[in-house]
Amino acid sequence: MEIAGTGETPSYADLDRPPLVARSLRTGVLRVPPWRELHVLNEVGSTNDVVVVAARAGEAEGLVVVAESQTGGRGRLGREWVSPPRAGITMSMLLRPAVPVDRWSWLPLLVGLASARAVAERTGLDVRLKWPNDLVVADRKLCGVLAEVLSGAVVVGLGLNVSTRRAELPRADATSVDLELGADEVADRAPLLLAVLRAIGPDYLAWADADGSPDVLAAAYRAACASIGRRVLVSLPTGEQVAGDAVDVDEHGRLVLRRAGGELVTFSAGDVTHAALDG
Repeated sequence: MEIAGTGETPSYADLDRPPLVARSLRTGVLRVPPWRELHVLNEVGSTNDVVVVAARAGEAEGLVVVAESQTGGRGRLGREWVSPPRAGITMSMLLRPAVPVDRWSWLPLLVGLASARAVAERTGLDVRLKWPNDLVVADRKLCGVLAEVLSGAVVVGLGLNVSTRRAELPRADATSVDLELGADEVADRAPLLLAVLRAIGPDYLAWADADGSPDVLAAAYRAACASIGRRVLVSLPTGEQVAGDAVDVDEHGRLVLRRAGGELVTFSAGDVTHAALDG
């Protein structure tokens, strides 16, 4: 089907930020199920919006849309997600999991976990997860994941800062792969993008083959989650904030918090802030 956006393989002036080449990416990833179609667009408002339109038009599972520049993306709690041209990996994926809908809550955690593993293996960075699915390095946000549930489909968007410079980051606690690697090392976006998709694909299929059972990823997720064992503040979509000690992630992927009086409460959505690390 036709994918709306501005053209593929644009010209560019920033030699430190070469464009992604759609043909090479397709060759590298379309043999890895469930991925079957990949588009690289010069500029879009939101990759999630593009894939949502495709999903509602009946597009099959496995579509990936990547944008070189995103001007109107969304993050958690309605935050804006704007990516400078060719500075990161901004993409959305269409999945149609044939598992019980009440287990779909694990899907964005699965994507975060697989992506963290891929980035760590590719770069050597110590990448952890801040619940539910932010990739962090020493509590500095490297990547965000946002899932939108439709009828019979899930659109999962991912934004990874690769060559984003300090002045381009939207907040002081954000970072990029290049900033973490240091001035002498520059990460290539294409191998990173391929590594992420090659990690997500098999993990997703294994989870789907297990009928969405959390048993196939819960232990690995808990081991990678930097929130468990920390004092955290959870900001809810209602505006309420709840503080406590993060003690677990339950069988539904919800964060389990122990409040000051010992009461255990669970959260299925929210933005987590970690207390400062000791030392």
